Amino acid sequence: MRICLYGGTFDPPHNGHLAIAEQCLKNLNIDRAIFIPAFLAPHKTNVKISSAKDRLAMLRLAIQPYPGLEISELEIDRKGISYSIDTIIQIKKALSLNSENLYFLIGADSLAELHTWRQPERILDESRVVVAGRPHYSMDDVPVDYRNRVEILSNPLMDISSTDIRQKVERHESVRHLIPESVAGYINIHKLYRT
Repeated sequence: MRICLYGGTFDPPHNGHLAIAEQCLKNLNIDRAIFIPAFLAPHKTNVKISSAKDRLAMLRLAIQPYPGLEISELEIDRKGISYSIDTIIQIKKALSLNSENLYFLIGADSLAELHTWRQPERILDESRVVVAGRPHYSMDDVPVDYRNRVEILSNPLMDISSTDIRQKVERHESVRHLIPESVAGYINIHKLYRT
């Protein structure tokens, strides 16, 4: 079995997240792509994020139409700051996977900051790191020693970010083509991202 882990805050999950996960399933012959929403991301401790309950609910709605996409609540259940290496090790053990069958999906923006993560070398050893292209990020910005140890995903570059979506919602602008309709409905009903 080949599994791909896709971590993030997903606040909210958007069409870019879904497109990248789908591309992973297709291009890398993955059996399951597992979204892992962070309880608290190490690089976002100073950013206000929606509750785990709301982010999970939106993610469930977002992936509903996509077979092969799943959610793990492991980091939310763990509480506190989540480190990717801990999650990789825990899932490898739980699913009896080796490093060849466990993929870890990150964006090119995250790869450029990988050296600041906890145990980046071990992440590269314990999993096959797959990097999705992001607009405004070049692989030239990434240290060569990392660049040579990752697999590049051929994905459409979608200029969508959760930050932009939250700002648009706050300004009462349309986010119709950026997020699934079900997620937009949830945001509206629960009045998320409004000050």
